[in-house]
Amino acid sequence: MGFRAAVITFPGSNCDRDMAVALEAVSGQPAIRVWHGDADLPDRLDLIALPGGFSYGDYLRSGAMAAMSPIMRAVVAAAERGVPVLGVCNGFQVLTEARLLPGALMRNAGQRFICRTVKLTVENTDSLFTAGFTAGEALHIPVAHHDGNYFADSETLDRLEAEGRIAFRYAEPVNGSARDIAGVLSENGRVLGMMPHPERAIEPAAVTALGGADGRRLFENILSALASA
Repeated sequence: MGFRAAVITFPGSNCDRDMAVALEAVSGQPAIRVWHGDADLPDRLDLIALPGGFSYGDYLRSGAMAAMSPIMRAVVAAAERGVPVLGVCNGFQVLTEARLLPGALMRNAGQRFICRTVKLTVENTDSLFTAGFTAGEALHIPVAHHDGNYFADSETLDRLEAEGRIAFRYAEPVNGSARDIAGVLSENGRVLGMMPHPERAIEPAAVTALGGADGRRLFENILSALASA
């Protein structure tokens, strides 16, 4: 059976189609679309993706209401079984609110929405998301967020550093994130939350005016890791 990925849609998601298109472009298999109000996930999933957007209008806290959606109980259970989960932008916020990842995403330093391509450095090369990268490698991937300022207490940050769970850092300050953290992994390395949007960087400049294929490599890493498992 081919690669099976599910993309969760919450009220206010606006990158769910982008994520589904990216997954199909890389894997050759259409993504399964799942509504936030569903109680169950499809069987035999290889990946669950929580996309960017403004779930529930970002009322209360970004991702806080989405984390209480019926489908998130199934997502948490799947993650605990080892099913890979990718949360991008608002999806990263949902993962922290659901306690699948530590820390929180706060309002950007400077209180402004940031929308541009940024330079990242690869910090971890041991997870299924990052195994195809080299340590210290530079990636160029777009960001688009107002609440991307990653925060955790010093003890948590030190633990993330010691355990190699920082996946990506901003190469220069972007939004005030503690230690310039752009992406964080779970303890088992099978849950990744990141603020930059890899699904918006899957085609080279010769194909699209947006340009950039660094994000495509993250999805290729997932496929390669699963194929060799």
